[in-house]
Amino acid sequence: MLANIRKIIVQVDEVLIEMGQAVNPPTRRALAMAVIDNPYAGSYSENLDQLVAIGEELGGLLGEKCVKALGIAPGAAHSYGKAAIVGEAGELEHAAAILHPKLGAPLRQAVEKGAALVPSAKKLGGLGTAIDVPLGHKDAAYVRSHFDAMEARVADAPRAREIVVAVVVTASGRPLARIGGLQASEIVGQDGLR
Repeated sequence: MLANIRKIIVQVDEVLIEMGQAVNPPTRRALAMAVIDNPYAGSYSENLDQLVAIGEELGGLLGEKCVKALGIAPGAAHSYGKAAIVGEAGELEHAAAILHPKLGAPLRQAVEKGAALVPSAKKLGGLGTAIDVPLGHKDAAYVRSHFDAMEARVADAPRAREIVVAVVVTASGRPLARIGGLQASEIVGQDGLR
């Protein structure tokens, strides 16, 4: 394993009631986070290949942990998203190196297909910094019922020379979604949009 992982956190959020209305089936979202050493902390490097490779490794690992936590088959996943928080000895580009070049392909494999872009967020921060992991339907970006986010936070991370990498996978859209647009049942799923 390329990533030097200090800890992994997995959480499941399940909404049963919203505005006094039963949510049936419940809305379920899983968050998996890895707290890793930043191999480029404290110095500038033109080449960030090590973080790109770590991103590829974590995309599959964290995606699989989310699917397992939800207790669903990979193809039953609805939405996904990714985010990273870089500690103060790093830079924003370190998060970009993890998230963008190669994390998506193994995450898509973990949820089967994934024709749509994986929404992402990144920031710099210290211990306990929170980030909202943006979500969108994995196969069709125009499905409004799946525009959402889930907060990710680790109380003791990121330390100065660490990065928190987060992936969220859902088993549904938002609770009681009702603003119209393309429905999940209408997805063609070939262009990532519809």
